[in-house]
Amino acid sequence: MIDGKPSRPSRPPCVECGNLTVRCRNGATALSRVSFRLGRGSAALLGVNGAGKTTLMQVLATLRLPDAGSVSLDGHDALSPAGRDAVLGSLGYLPQRFTLLESATVFDNVRYAAWAHGVPSGDVDGAATRAIDVVGLSRERTRRARSLSGGQRHRLALACATAHRPSILLLDEPMAGLDPLHRARIREGLRRIATSAAVLFSTHVIDESVTHADHLLILSAGRLVFDETPDRLSSVPGSAPAVADIERFLKEHL
Repeated sequence: MIDGKPSRPSRPPCVECGNLTVRCRNGATALSRVSFRLGRGSAALLGVNGAGKTTLMQVLATLRLPDAGSVSLDGHDALSPAGRDAVLGSLGYLPQRFTLLESATVFDNVRYAAWAHGVPSGDVDGAATRAIDVVGLSRERTRRARSLSGGQRHRLALACATAHRPSILLLDEPMAGLDPLHRARIREGLRRIATSAAVLFSTHVIDESVTHADHLLILSAGRLVFDETPDRLSSVPGSAPAVADIERFLKEHL
């Protein structure tokens, strides 16, 4: 939102939060009355370290219950047991810290992830092959996960999160540890996914991914201070904002 005015997406939202509040064990507030709606497309969640990005991702991924507020995913109440069960097959999540089947090959890791998310047995091989190709690991498909480099492991985890073609994809710092070539490849893969899914990725780095997202959310100390299309920050009307435009907004509001 800008100056208290909420955004109004033209498409029906498939991710919706209302007055979401999360408190830490020490009494501090991690998220304070966060409200937004997202439809299909690519959305960036921007904020400095400690702004509440990971906490919000965990709540949306149904891994953490808020102290107050509501969360709807694809029309289901994500805070109820029945709602969480209903969105399991349509939700993909890549946390900052992930686990892999270390002794299994790249292909078998992704194949298992596809099956675990409900892809029919006859389709899991094809789903795994597509996901591996998107992240650029086709040549490594027979290697065991434990032999991969840090960047390769991150791309493998991304393939596992997307193999079942989720309608809602949550990515916590998905570009961390990737070189420029593979960052560009992942960006292109996410653009393709975002044509039929709601993709929300978090980052504390302002780059092309943020400036060219369909929607931009900015968190500051647990509060949502921006909820609009990125061009609302642009100094050139009708164009994507430059990194300097977003940096200027952050200096004024963070």
